[in-house]
Amino acid sequence: MGQDQTKQQIEKGLQLYQSNQPEKALQLWMKVLEKSSDLVGRFRVLGCLVTAYSEMGRYKEMLKFAVVQIDTARELEDANFLLESYLNLARSNEKLCEFHKTISYCKTCLGLPGTRAAAQLGGQVSLSMGNAFLGLSLFQKALESFEKALRYAHNNDDAMLECRVCCSLGSFYAQVKDYEKALFFPCKAAELVNDYGKGWSLKYRAMSQYHMAVAYRLLGHLGSAMECCEESMKIALQHGDRPLQALCLLCFADIHRSRGDLQTAFPRYDSAMSIMIEIGNRLGQVQVLLGVAKCWVARKALDKALDAIEKAQDLAEEVGNKLGRLKLHRLSEDIYRSKGLQRELRTHVVRFHECVEEAGLYCGLCGESIGERNSRLQALPCSHIFHLRCLQNNGTRSCPNCRRSSMKPGFV
Repeated sequence: MGQDQTKQQIEKGLQLYQSNQPEKALQLWMKVLEKSSDLVGRFRVLGCLVTAYSEMGRYKEMLKFAVVQIDTARELEDANFLLESYLNLARSNEKLCEFHKTISYCKTCLGLPGTRAAAQLGGQVSLSMGNAFLGLSLFQKALESFEKALRYAHNNDDAMLECRVCCSLGSFYAQVKDYEKALFFPCKAAELVNDYGKGWSLKYRAMSQYHMAVAYRLLGHLGSAMECCEESMKIALQHGDRPLQALCLLCFADIHRSRGDLQTAFPRYDSAMSIMIEIGNRLGQVQVLLGVAKCWVARKALDKALDAIEKAQDLAEEVGNKLGRLKLHRLSEDIYRSKGLQRELRTHVVRFHECVEEAGLYCGLCGESIGERNSRLQALPCSHIFHLRCLQNNGTRSCPNCRRSSMKPGFV
């Protein structure tokens, strides 16, 4: 199969994929991969396969083709292709919650000599790195990476990248419990979709609606949360987006739990867990188990809650998620306090504070932990985070953590 024919078949596959016929597209691309002798064409079709498997939640296949794509890039001896393939490898590991590997591959991307692709893909590399740091609960580094990605988006007028970064920032602030910003950023993403997204994939709308649903639930606006989550789920079902379906099911379960409707919450958690296991999202499994444990606590079934917590702790340890461990230790504290078991209680109190220290989740001005309750936060240019009220009250001119100048406000 020659270069022109390869290109035609790739385009035909894209048309099939965009018309919601992913399996036919995959079959066509696999045939191209088997028959084409054009290395550039093979590289492009491998990129299509990586993207398709990512959106379908088939992350192991995604990783397999990302590895093959790197081999093809090496044969081409082109740094631009190599950068793109290493980014796909980073993304594959990000989806599989192999966050240290993601960071390593992103650093490889950033260490490649100057390429034409760097201007286009540098922001995506920073975004993937930020998501990995967030998965590890390394919040300052995550915020620093998101800021770089946002700069790339603004400098290159890349509204699609800006939309994705805003969704990640929504997740960031939801985790550190600044719910005002947790809602602001996905709302900004939704505005970008409305203003620029006429030709975009519907996944951008679905993604922004999901993150808005999470923020609305945390703020207690459960009707709005349900409405946004239903919109996101509708698109996810239309396009066979299994990862987003799992997240929406988890959000539905959390909404029902917030309403005290545990009977409806449990089956939603079960459905979310089934997909999380299917696609290999271990961090998602931690979040599901945490919700299940809270339901058991509400039902006074403390031993069942502890069983769920133990499973979640093992998974959180595997992926290196400090915030998950922190939340699980805090919930364990409450359980053992109610049981009157002082030794176990002390153990989890100590571990909770160790997680706070590891994650840097404390304000360098007042010394109180960040993320225990909804608070307005402010990032300085160094990406260290403080309570907004502490910065206003102290009028500090340099970061108390690293002593860098704070004359200019942080970007978020």
